[in-house]
Amino acid sequence: MSPSLPKLNLTGDFLFAPVRPDHLSVTPPPPPAPLGPLAAFVGDWTGQGFNTIFRPQNPKTPTPLPVPFPNSDNILELNLTSETLSFSPSLGAIPNRGADQQPDINLNGIPYLQKVNDITIHGESVGIHFEPGIWIHIPATTEPQQGETVTRMASIPHGTTIEAQGKFVTFAGPPQIPSVDMTPFVTATPTKKIKFPSQTASDPKTPRLPQDLTSFIAAGTITQAILDDPNSLLRAHISKQKITQTTTIDISTAPPPIPLGGGTDNIAFLQPNALAAQMSALFWIETVEEKILVPPFKPGQPPHLINAQASIPGQKTARFAVTPPGELKAPREITVHFTQIQYTQRVMLVFKGLTWPHLSVNTLVPTDDIVIPPNHPVWG
Repeated sequence: MSPSLPKLNLTGDFLFAPVRPDHLSVTPPPPPAPLGPLAAFVGDWTGQGFNTIFRPQNPKTPTPLPVPFPNSDNILELNLTSETLSFSPSLGAIPNRGADQQPDINLNGIPYLQKVNDITIHGESVGIHFEPGIWIHIPATTEPQQGETVTRMASIPHGTTIEAQGKFVTFAGPPQIPSVDMTPFVTATPTKKIKFPSQTASDPKTPRLPQDLTSFIAAGTITQAILDDPNSLLRAHISKQKITQTTTIDISTAPPPIPLGGGTDNIAFLQPNALAAQMSALFWIETVEEKILVPPFKPGQPPHLINAQASIPGQKTARFAVTPPGELKAPREITVHFTQIQYTQRVMLVFKGLTWPHLSVNTLVPTDDIVIPPNHPVWG
């Protein structure tokens, strides 16, 4: 088994419940509230993804580059990323009190901790994102009139907090992952896009980190296709997978047209420098069907450790710890399933009169081995 990642400091005996009025007899605590699609958020997950961010640049503190651009007012930073996402146990039944038309409801939540490192330079790992937060499931309500929703509440050390609410849907088959564009646009006129030379992968002399992408283009890790549409990496990750079921979660901090809550808040420094004005994200919780070939086995030996197949080189894959029910004299193919999480996130940064999409994408698989014991139905 892989070592477990550090969890949030949440004791296992902590559960939300209504406080008992002291004049009533002792009653058992209520059962945990439903989690909806968040029930899949269990344990530790890992993956390697991609991040893009346009950063403001002040001429007094220019970013050192092989070919300097001290007078550029922005730098495009590209990151190959390594990510861990850890979920703690759910919080139980979080009582929220209704007013005139709405009875009381119970929420349930899952605390999480996300850590993202830059691994663009081979052999180096630099932390670029740290996010503690809580995913919350909200039941259907009459006031406001709203079906089930989920909300992600997060704190980012740069000085931003977010609350993003949205809906979810489950269907058979793989997700349809849309395209996404990093091109900045005039804040007052969103249809007026302004493409910068740094968005051209083949240009080795531009305000960008890394500046020369020649080796990355050759390796296929940062290409023009990925710059044009970072979600193409997500589609590549599932290109050779058989996904039998998908739950899509669509969240945003944008204000209604529909009666959903949300928003972002920023420290004073960010207001005139790089305001995080809005965040939206799509999460896909996918059930992947995998055929694995189990080598010969004798009772008493350690489990076989077998990796799922990668769709592209370097992709993180799930690993199975397989123990047959008896001796296998010849290899045997079995069909197994595992859950993976994909996401694409867009944060709208505002500076210099433009809105600059900051994009992050990744595909995450369980960190721990997926145990296939002797009594598993696959041996049927």
